[in-house]
Amino acid sequence: MSKRYRIGQIVPSSNTTMETEIPAMLRLREAIRPERFTFHSSRMRMKKVVKEELAAMDAESDRCALELSDARVDVLGYACLVAIMAMGHGYHRVSQKRLTEQTIANDGAAPVLTSAGALVDALRVIGAKRIVVVAPYMVPLTELVVDYIRNEGYDVIAYRALEIPDNLDVGRHDPSRLPDIVKTLPYQDADAIVLSACVQMPSLPAVAQVEAMTGKPVITAAIATTYAMLRELDLEPIVPGAGALLSGAY
Repeated sequence: MSKRYRIGQIVPSSNTTMETEIPAMLRLREAIRPERFTFHSSRMRMKKVVKEELAAMDAESDRCALELSDARVDVLGYACLVAIMAMGHGYHRVSQKRLTEQTIANDGAAPVLTSAGALVDALRVIGAKRIVVVAPYMVPLTELVVDYIRNEGYDVIAYRALEIPDNLDVGRHDPSRLPDIVKTLPYQDADAIVLSACVQMPSLPAVAQVEAMTGKPVITAAIATTYAMLRELDLEPIVPGAGALLSGAY
């Protein structure tokens, strides 16, 4: 009988993408590997992607970790990159430690990872130093994200802020627009492309096209989170059609 894993996600209340893209990737994996997955979420209130709402939302993450550990999930993913990065340099380590401790205290010990930490770790995995970044946020929040990534040791040579303030509208952004957006960036000089520095902006359908168009590995926050979850579960991090990171090369 195939082993089943429970995937827990801590998501903003207005997020509509992480509960589609991560299951989509793990369903693709199920077609080539025996393991099976179920998906379980807990929500933190957030509507507008502004610093004040992000900080208030992050304060709810402890409750979410407790709720998901009640379900005895096997791994938890904190699915909001900008909320973590808005809290200051290196905050993903603080958050992951604190939320993991919540699950332990609830007798439902499970590793907690964040999409922010997963993204910066994924760049290390593929050996990227120089990157270009696409983000849906307003310019000040995008600059904050870029600064966070730079503080982790990467050279962000260019970025594009799409300036979408409402989180539901971020989830409605058409991924077919992403290849043309990438064309406006000097990707030729980069080691990798961060196609979506946001777990709410849909990007999975465009990843293969952008990799083919640019000849560069493409990372998204959702792909990086899926990779990190599979590694935490000690499963082979391979998903067909989900870009270089999940190709089996790493």
